[in-house]
Amino acid sequence: MRLVECVPNISEGKDQNKIKQIINELTSVKGVEVLGYEMGKSANRTVITFIATPENVTQAAIKLIKKSIELIDMRKHLGVHPRIGCVDVLPFVPFKKISLEECAEIAKNVAKEAAVNFNVPVYLYGAAAPNAERQKLSFLRKGGYEMLPAKMTEIIPDFGPSNYNKDIAKTGALCIGARNFLLAYNINLNTNDLQTTKQLAKELKVQIQNIKTIGWYIEEYGFCQVSVNIEDYKKAPLYLVYETCKNLADKLKVSVTGSELVGLLPKDALLDSAKFYLNKQNKIMLGMPHEEVFDLVIQNLNLSQITPFIPEEKVLELKLKSLK
Repeated sequence: MRLVECVPNISEGKDQNKIKQIINELTSVKGVEVLGYEMGKSANRTVITFIATPENVTQAAIKLIKKSIELIDMRKHLGVHPRIGCVDVLPFVPFKKISLEECAEIAKNVAKEAAVNFNVPVYLYGAAAPNAERQKLSFLRKGGYEMLPAKMTEIIPDFGPSNYNKDIAKTGALCIGARNFLLAYNINLNTNDLQTTKQLAKELKVQIQNIKTIGWYIEEYGFCQVSVNIEDYKKAPLYLVYETCKNLADKLKVSVTGSELVGLLPKDALLDSAKFYLNKQNKIMLGMPHEEVFDLVIQNLNLSQITPFIPEEKVLELKLKSLK
């Protein structure tokens, strides 16, 4: 069976009822499996992960967009995470027997249908973007929702209206695209000094390729985080990002206390880090039970500092196995 992963980021992280209504739209589509969702209050953002066949993923995405437009008013939205719309990003990810190019075509079809049906501006990004500059979310979201009226005159949406109006003030603009697996990874600090955190995030990005970083203060946690998007976890493995951040933090007189993964991740992203930490102990993974391997990574990255990291809920392969 061919499968596509979709990871919509919704600009609502406080109202559980609204998120449940949006998820109900997904589960109403035959063959859709919602693997999980995570709400962030300070970011005011929810990350949902679902998989479906190429035939069903478009229908599910359109229903999610429709319900999000109905429930979310961007004029009232406040959060630390960059955003320009109610469905801020909607990426399609090749999961099983499907290519990135095919996912890009799905993204274009969803973008066109959303623009026509809901009269909302849509920007394509990632592998679906019309040019290299528009591939970057940072380029499309620069200035945030507050600067959207000016952005729409300077950067014409790929689909939908290009003139800002009261309806767009409510919905914002959508970013729809295609990409490979991305790890959303936050590193916790023992400080609430936002300036130092932003400096640390900037220095980490200089040190490691294939990542995007931002420093922010999470009110519900009471400390700052370096938020990292790992665009290629083979070239920028978790252990490298974490250990490099620890070293840089020491120089800035702050400490890394742990980390968290938002959304799901492939099993081999954890195994890469396990090999690193086992090598430091002059041990090998061969024959070691997977439970011990995962525990090793959880402990070394302190992935359970905020909420328990449960491999059966966070690792894609294990989550899919539990659904069968």
